[in-house]
Amino acid sequence: MHTKTVYRAAQAMTEAGLAALRFNFRGVGRSTGSYDGGFGETEDARAALGHLERLFPGLPLVAGGFSFGSLVALRAGVGHARVAAMVGVGLAFDLHDYGFLADAHCPVLIVQGEHDEFGSGARAAEFARRLGDPVHAVVIPGADHYFHGHFDELRRRIREFLTRPAVARALERRRVGTG
Repeated sequence: MHTKTVYRAAQAMTEAGLAALRFNFRGVGRSTGSYDGGFGETEDARAALGHLERLFPGLPLVAGGFSFGSLVALRAGVGHARVAAMVGVGLAFDLHDYGFLADAHCPVLIVQGEHDEFGSGARAAEFARRLGDPVHAVVIPGADHYFHGHFDELRRRIREFLTRPAVARALERRRVGTG
């Protein structure tokens, strides 16, 4: 939650006119509970989405995360009625299966470092190409998993995605009562 990567991703969302919520999974920091292999953490993300639904009734949501958090956020966002777009940063393709994104019905952005030690940029690009719309990948040249030295480009790429006309239309369509 306090990494520069997560901070810059949240900053991109607020720059795009969205509210951003950063939180710890169970057992991290001051959170109670213990690590649950991604299953309980997905429930944590669904609870966070529920909290946002109560705070912002009628508004569309964007689910996003970094590294393990991307797995959890994307898994929680697939099929969620109010999630209008998803952003995954630094997906750990070498450790996890992201095939569930084939069921995504909203725009999805994958931002991957070219030299990500948990799944290369080339692997992310191939994954997105294989799935096709609505999944898109952006590979940041020279970046590693943590995007050191590339935070401004990371922020810019997320902001650009969220303000693209197709994504803006998806966000508008997911407003409660408009489709």
